[in-house]
Amino acid sequence: MDNYRRGLAAGIPIALGYLSVSFTFGIMAVSYGLSWWQALLISMTTVTSAGQFAGLGTMMHPGQYFQMLISQITINIRYSFMSISVGQKADSRFKGISRWILGFMMTDEIFAVASQEDAVSRSFFAGLSTLPYIGWAFGTLFGAILGSILPDRLMSALSLAIYGMFVAIVVPEMKKSRAVVFVVVLALVLSCMFYYIPLLSKISSGITITIVAVVAAIVGSLLFPVADEANE
Repeated sequence: MDNYRRGLAAGIPIALGYLSVSFTFGIMAVSYGLSWWQALLISMTTVTSAGQFAGLGTMMHPGQYFQMLISQITINIRYSFMSISVGQKADSRFKGISRWILGFMMTDEIFAVASQEDAVSRSFFAGLSTLPYIGWAFGTLFGAILGSILPDRLMSALSLAIYGMFVAIVVPEMKKSRAVVFVVVLALVLSCMFYYIPLLSKISSGITITIVAVVAAIVGSLLFPVADEANE
């Protein structure tokens, strides 16, 4: 029980952060034509911010299921490696359905906290996951309900919050690493090319996201090896 309480306390700041991000997702989901319960269902069964935002656009265009699959694999593959890493620290009682829950609830923030443990107990991870999951679900619900009743002009303004969220995530990392600056700038250039060049602009958004992410990451890793970056 002590481990659960300790995990619960560690999950409080994560839950507060998830409230604002999922609130934005709820607003955006409703603006795309989804109902409040559909937005809530997505958040309760997915728990992946970037994947959910990227998936909204492709969901609204029938026939793009392959593009959605590729983009979601590209965006969310890192969670598999995070789950493997934390799973190696799991104690002997952490098995069966608990392992599935570990993979389902693995996010960047939860991984960052769990990876600091010498040994991850089942009760600690349960406590660590409880409030972030609740925060993610309730934030989506509040955003979706308000999105259904707020004026369209205010909805459009609130939808811009997602871009502010991404800026807040990326800029601090850009200050620490030239490699991140390069990858971000390259991704921006590639995104503009896919938007403005007539031939490239015909490619669906899901495939575009995949190409931009993979190319920028590969080029960045080749030009800025981990060893060189660590020595700067």
